[in-house]
Amino acid sequence: MSNILTSRKQDYSQWYNDLVLKGGLADYSAVRGCMVIKPYGYGLWENMRDVLDRMFKETGHQNAYFPLFVPKSLFEAEEKNAEGFAKECAVVTHYRLKTDPENKGKLIVDPAAKLDEELVVRPTSEAIIWNTYKNWIQSYRDLPLLINQWANVVRWEMRTRLFLRTAEFLWQEGHTAHATKEEAIAETEQMLDVYARFAEEYMALPVIRGVKTPNERFAGAEDTYCIEALMQDGKALQAGTSHFLGQNFAKAFDVKFASKDNTMEYVWATSWGVSTRLIGALVMAHSDDEGLVMPPRIAPLQVVIVPIFNKDAEARQKIDDKAAQLIKELRAKGIRVKYDNDDSTRPGWKFAEYELKGVPVRIALGARDLENNQVEVARRDTKEKAPVSLDGITDHVAQLLEEIQSNLYNRALAFREENTRSIDTWDAFVKALDETPGFISAHWDGTPETEEKIKELTKATIRCIPLNNKHEAGKCILTGNPSTQRVLFARAY
Repeated sequence: MSNILTSRKQDYSQWYNDLVLKGGLADYSAVRGCMVIKPYGYGLWENMRDVLDRMFKETGHQNAYFPLFVPKSLFEAEEKNAEGFAKECAVVTHYRLKTDPENKGKLIVDPAAKLDEELVVRPTSEAIIWNTYKNWIQSYRDLPLLINQWANVVRWEMRTRLFLRTAEFLWQEGHTAHATKEEAIAETEQMLDVYARFAEEYMALPVIRGVKTPNERFAGAEDTYCIEALMQDGKALQAGTSHFLGQNFAKAFDVKFASKDNTMEYVWATSWGVSTRLIGALVMAHSDDEGLVMPPRIAPLQVVIVPIFNKDAEARQKIDDKAAQLIKELRAKGIRVKYDNDDSTRPGWKFAEYELKGVPVRIALGARDLENNQVEVARRDTKEKAPVSLDGITDHVAQLLEEIQSNLYNRALAFREENTRSIDTWDAFVKALDETPGFISAHWDGTPETEEKIKELTKATIRCIPLNNKHEAGKCILTGNPSTQRVLFARAY
């Protein structure tokens, strides 16, 4: 596969696909709408997962695992949730195949193996989890129940795109139960903050915290909180959601507890999740026309050392020895490093390959460098390179990784601020969407009908009502009706 990328300006969509495929993150599979996550991409997901898992556990959550299959009767129990996901469900109807008597070597579904009740392949796990919680929760002493699950889910998407929208994807889903409404809302807000901190501190991705409109809420939720990020093409991407479910699922599955006053009450619930879609967000937020750009804190590989060999065997051994020493010192600082001494490719090819993969720091080490007690250090974010003394090189690299992390965040934040505008008229709103996409802060009259009409006319949606939004009197950009605050519009993935 050629490593030449389509430029962002020429075709942003193709540029994204090129990066995912040629950067070694994922590949297409034999299953329509599904992807294969390659080792480099999975290493990135593992780093994301490990950080998030630690953050979940620091806030008191534990991991568990629930079945992939949900009996249809359970799935139907919470009507809004079932209706919201019905069109995306894959359904198991039989449990056995048999040899086709009319076409030897081929298999057919055995009609005698029809299930008594169809099984839904989980699009989300509220139904199976709340049916289980009914047996786990008896008293206020059992609360709060703070459970997270790392799993895969299936949503039968018709139009798919690697990482951003696939029929099967990896994610985590938290499901918690509480004694009071106030505790559940606090949990919902806490987990939104966990997601936001992860996005900003590890992905170097600035996000806007907000709450969804009723039209955009999770099916079955009382409120959906979200973090929204802006991609380099001016489109928004929802990077995480946290839902206050009220007592909807508790009532649907009859989950009650004996309170301290010895009265039976329904529990209050939350759910929250992020998925491998975060990888798509990372690619689109930071990368350039030369390849991926990885934030150091979650990059699968933070530093690569490329030797510059000549034909002198003694000089080669010295380079190998110095590289081994560097690797030991860098790993002692917790830095993920690789020494690429493969003779089958030339240094120039390696430089281009690691630039394509977005490795934050590259160290070139040759015989002349050793003579001068230095190495050449290149940083991926700015493409700057400079000689650095071998004395204190590990401290220099550690500091450089933090500088790159900060620079990527600041660069993405500056881009978002440059592409966020307050607009007050319909004509200006439509013009801005077509000419300079980004976030638009505008007044909306609060009705779902107006929200749907704006979406129909422009393909722009209300991404969120920002938390701590200031209230100001205004007029809806479409209807001219009174409005008390601005909301955030954008076209989105």
